[in-house]
Amino acid sequence: MQNVITDKAPAAIGPYSQAKIAGGFVFTSGQIPVNPANGIIEADDVAGQTEQVCKNVKNLLEAAGSSIDKVIKTVCFLADIKHFSAFNTVYAKYFTSSPARSCVAVKDIPKGCLVEIEAVAEI
Repeated sequence: MQNVITDKAPAAIGPYSQAKIAGGFVFTSGQIPVNPANGIIEADDVAGQTEQVCKNVKNLLEAAGSSIDKVIKTVCFLADIKHFSAFNTVYAKYFTSSPARSCVAVKDIPKGCLVEIEAVAEI
């Protein structure tokens, strides 16, 4: 197993890794819409937050030697299911290979975020 560490995605806010490489795959921790350059959540709408989350996932995968086109599975969390359509519009721009996906609404996401995405990709 190998840890993935990059300053192009938010640092872990707890006792976990940004991502792990094992068995030819990279497993990302859930990414929230924190801009890694300044540590701030800049967008207050689901489309803007999804855009930042997708950039964070993309950057983390690239730091691991993979890419967003090699994603096999995502797990997506929304603070409110009514944001599903707006979320999908942005998500579709990034995940063009149509990976398998789960998308659920949850009670809370860390830091009051509206969206979080984790991914599994081939190296």
